[in-house]
Amino acid sequence: MIELINISKRYNTANKEILALDNVSIHVTKGSIYGIIGESGAGKSSLLRCVNLLERPNEGQVKVAGRELTVLSESELRTARQRIGMIFQHFNLLGSKTVWDNIALPLKFINKKEDEISQIIKPLIELTGLAGKETSYPHELSGGQKQRVAIARALATNPDVLLSDEATSALDPQTTQSILKLLQEINEKTGLTILLITHELEVIKTICDRVALMDRGKVLEAQDVIDFFAHPQTTLAKNIVENSLKMHVPAELKQELSDQSAVKKYPVVRIVFRGKLAREAVISMASRQFSIDISIVQSNIEFIGENAIGFLLAELRGEEEPIQQTLRFFSDKHLEYEVVGYVS
Repeated sequence: MIELINISKRYNTANKEILALDNVSIHVTKGSIYGIIGESGAGKSSLLRCVNLLERPNEGQVKVAGRELTVLSESELRTARQRIGMIFQHFNLLGSKTVWDNIALPLKFINKKEDEISQIIKPLIELTGLAGKETSYPHELSGGQKQRVAIARALATNPDVLLSDEATSALDPQTTQSILKLLQEINEKTGLTILLITHELEVIKTICDRVALMDRGKVLEAQDVIDFFAHPQTTLAKNIVENSLKMHVPAELKQELSDQSAVKKYPVVRIVFRGKLAREAVISMASRQFSIDISIVQSNIEFIGENAIGFLLAELRGEEEPIQQTLRFFSDKHLEYEVVGYVS
C-alpha cells in the first residue's frame, strides 16, 4: 500500500547540507498499522511528509496504492493527496469554524454539494464519538475531542491511507489510550492503512503490527512488533526494549559477570517467553526435572497488542551437565535465551 524505495532527503542551510533521510526503504502492507519510532532528529517527520510529498525527496520512489507520486503533475498530485489523510500533534483545526465545518473543509475544497457533505459527515461523527458536538468550536473541546475532529476530517475524503504525525504526543495518557483505541477500531472496521510516527514506545506496543526504528536518517531495523520486543537486532533497539520493559541487568550483578565459563561459575541467562509459554511453569519444570537451582533475578510479563511476552533473568546453579540439559530443554520448548555472563 505504501512503498518508499531508496528515499534520500537533504536540506540546505546557510552553513551546511543536512542529510535528513539516507537511502530509506519501507513497505507498509494494506490494512496494517505501521509505526516508525526514533528520537527527535531521527528523520521520522521528514519520512512521513515524503509519503504525501509535502517534502519531495531528492532521490527515490514514493508509491501509494500502486501509484508513483514523484512523477505526477501538480494537478494529479492534488487528486492523489485526497486519498491520503493526515493528522497532527496540534490538531490544526480552524478556531473560527465549528466541529461540523472543520470536518467538511476538505469536502468543500473538492466542491462536494451540501447534501453529499452531510451524508459523509454524519457517519464520521458517530464513528469518532463526536455526537452532540457538531456545533461546538475548538476552544470548547478537550484535547482528545479536538484530535477526534482532526481524525474525522482526515477520513472525510475516504482515504486509502492515514498518516499520523505524533498525534498523541500532546495528550495525557488516558486520552492517548482512547485515541489509540479509536484508530484501532477504524483500522478494524474499514481496513484503513495507518502509518504513524512516534517517540512513545507505548503507542507502538498498543496498536502497531510492524515497527521501524530510525536513527540519524536511517532505518536501523524493521520487524513485526512482537519480534522487535522479543529479539531486537541492534544495540539501540536492545537499549530501548530494556528501558521499556525494565529488564536491565542490575548493576551489582553486572559487576560480578565474567565473559567465559570456568570451574564453579554459573550462567546468567535472559529468557524470552511468547504466547502461552509466558503463562506456563517452564522454570519450575526445568528445576525439578534436572535438579538444578534457578535463581530468578528479574521477571516481567507484557502484552504487545494481544500477544503475551514474558522476560526472565535468572542464574542457573548446579552441575555442568544438568545446566546444559536445562538449556537444551529451553530450546526444545522454543524459548529464546541468551547467556549474558557467568557468576561464581
